[in-house]
Amino acid sequence: MLWLCAFVVLLLVGARGVWLWTTLAGAGVGLLGMSIMLWQRAAARRGSRFGQRNV
Repeated sequence: MLWLCAFVVLLLVGARGVWLWTTLAGAGVGLLGMSIMLWQRAAARRGSRFGQRNV
């Protein structure tokens, strides 16, 4: 969430360059990780044998 906030701040300030793309990539990786974590949690609750326990 902070990566996305930093991206918006950099857009508003008008910053261009590596920091802008770093914050965007950080937000993307964070969203990917969050979706995998939620997917694993749902699988564990369903009792799927592929769901990791204690997530």
